[in-house]
Amino acid sequence: MMKLQTVSEITSDIKLIIENNFEEVQVQGEISNLKKHFSGHWYFTLKDSNAQINCTMWKTYNSRVFFSPENGMKVIVHGSVTVYPPSGNYQISVKEMSPDGEGELQAAFEKLKRKLAAEGLFDQSNKKAIPKFPKTIAIVTAEGAAALKDMLSVAERKFPTIKIIHFPVKVQGEGSAQQIASAIELLNQTKNRVDIIIVGRGGGSLEDLWAFNEEVVARAIFNSEIPIISGVGHEIDFTISDFVADYRAATPTAAMEYALPDISEILGFINEFSYNSKMKMYNYFEKNRKNISSIINSHGFRKLSDLMYIKFQYVDNLASTLTSEVEKKIITFQHKIEISKRVISNSDIQQTLKRGFLIAESNFGEPKLLDELASDEQFILRSIKKKILVTKWQKKN
Repeated sequence: MMKLQTVSEITSDIKLIIENNFEEVQVQGEISNLKKHFSGHWYFTLKDSNAQINCTMWKTYNSRVFFSPENGMKVIVHGSVTVYPPSGNYQISVKEMSPDGEGELQAAFEKLKRKLAAEGLFDQSNKKAIPKFPKTIAIVTAEGAAALKDMLSVAERKFPTIKIIHFPVKVQGEGSAQQIASAIELLNQTKNRVDIIIVGRGGGSLEDLWAFNEEVVARAIFNSEIPIISGVGHEIDFTISDFVADYRAATPTAAMEYALPDISEILGFINEFSYNSKMKMYNYFEKNRKNISSIINSHGFRKLSDLMYIKFQYVDNLASTLTSEVEKKIITFQHKIEISKRVISNSDIQQTLKRGFLIAESNFGEPKLLDELASDEQFILRSIKKKILVTKWQKKN
């Protein structure tokens, strides 16, 4: 007699059978219905021309995927088949994912390239100028990488006084794209200390260089306020970073060569500039010396001097005339003073008395003789005020 089971019981039996027999599978298919949940988990369908199967990839595992999967991309997943009891559906719990050959990566590369180009991330008008004389350069690359050693060697040879900051990151594999983008963002927070950022690594396959083809890196480069030079791979390698960067160098070494001025060229420029400046100054002064000499010796300048000397003479004549007039005034005043002195002297009563004049005073209308001399003659008394007093006095009998 057949055993009666509940839905949960039959589902549990199926789950046990499936999971025990499909503990490890590797499946090839095309991604569709991809949903990247805000929790970080991925949910998608893997399909071919005849069938499809649901897939989940927990955040713990998908953080290791070196590329960004998209709908329509052919991939190879590695994981186990599990049953989800609430819905009774079986699914693949994916632990690893890789593109199905370089063709898929190339297709993803071209798709992202077209998308970013349409948004203007590659436009020349958005490129920032690379400073000609940087003081500090930041290098974003792997610790101990050959590319780093090559760049430091170039800096030591070409411009030994430059300050180099190395920001170590992973440049390949899981999480590498996020580390590169974070490094660029952190360096921009200290933008006053860094003049140029070089993002790069040595050569490798398309898969090896894929971190520099990720959208997160492309947008970090585009949003950077610090000019960025991309030096990824070899001369034939092109990445999305190369298209977004302000300057694309064929190799990391070429990136450092471009970023730095040559100290010997600078010294040569300084010497040449110094010599040319000295000669220009000499020629300038010599030319102006001749011009000034020519002006001084010119008829117009001499005429100007003559006019100036005439004015000098005119001023001197005025001074002489003024002096003469002042002297005449002084002599005139001195003469008037002498006359006044004589007048005053002649009007002095004592002087008048010495000349034989008398002073007469009248009392009660009758003249009084103030001197012993008395006669019938008429006496004339002159006052110092030039009034003539004539008094006639008759001697009484």
